Amino acid sequence: MLNQFAQPASRYIFGTIPFYSVLMVTGIIVAIIHCLREEKRLGLKKDTIVDLALWTVPAGIIGARLYYVAFAWDVFASDWTKIFRIWEGGLAIYGAVIGGFIAVLLFSIKRKISVFTLTDIIAPGLILAQAIGRWGNYFNMEAYGELITDPAWQFFPFGVLISTPLGDMWHQATFFYESFWNFLTFLALYRLRLHRKKTGDLTCWYFLLYGAGRFVIEGLRTDSLMSGTLRISQVLSLVMCGVVVIYFALRLMRTRPLMMLLLIPLAVIWALTLMNTSILARILTVAPAILIGAVLYGMIPKNTSTKEAEAAPCQEHP
Repeated sequence: MLNQFAQPASRYIFGTIPFYSVLMVTGIIVAIIHCLREEKRLGLKKDTIVDLALWTVPAGIIGARLYYVAFAWDVFASDWTKIFRIWEGGLAIYGAVIGGFIAVLLFSIKRKISVFTLTDIIAPGLILAQAIGRWGNYFNMEAYGELITDPAWQFFPFGVLISTPLGDMWHQATFFYESFWNFLTFLALYRLRLHRKKTGDLTCWYFLLYGAGRFVIEGLRTDSLMSGTLRISQVLSLVMCGVVVIYFALRLMRTRPLMMLLLIPLAVIWALTLMNTSILARILTVAPAILIGAVLYGMIPKNTSTKEAEAAPCQEHP
């Protein structure tokens, strides 16, 4: 029954308005609504999030486009006006994160609010927006994976039908895999936001969980942004996972130095699997990062100042 959705009926929701744009805007609105609720829960000054959105949304969109253009310049070299046609696709989430973070940093300095307080507020809404936005790739018929040759796996949503000169062909629905993973990550972050041990922890878990999923899924895609033979998103994802695990380990080392030994098996597994391109190897690369990160984080004592800060309303800022 679901196979009737293996190929979208149209790229447009009505007239000339594409689903891609509508889903991107929907994701942004949902993220802002979540942030507004967190603003109230944490006692931030009213309209802090609205003002922040006016900084981060444009910066994120610009960053996402510039990042994509930088690593896919051959697509735009012959017609630079294509750079402005973002409704046709070509927004890279890592570029959005970089552009958005710069805006958050500048905003935090101006308003004298901790940058990691703001990123912790943003993280769950951001990953939920990503889960929604990925379906824009479905309607644009992009961001899919390798050809599926086994008839047993030729069904939606595991696969999608892509039109080719040889007819409609089944390909891995990597946009769906990532959307599903992002939604699971949102559920985890939404729960963790009430149990973080230090300001910035939710941001760390965003990078660890999203990075782990993206590392695996990116290896399945046929349209990855490349630098030589390296998939840029895979490299960034692996770096993010490693940095977060090391950060958690360094925090724990203050009270339990021997726990640093947990990093040894992770380093060995990464060294053995990094050059292997199989899906199992990619999973074995990042799964220990999540597991060890969770173990390390569970052992870290809670920062009492964070608990007190969450219990008391934040001061208003001019």
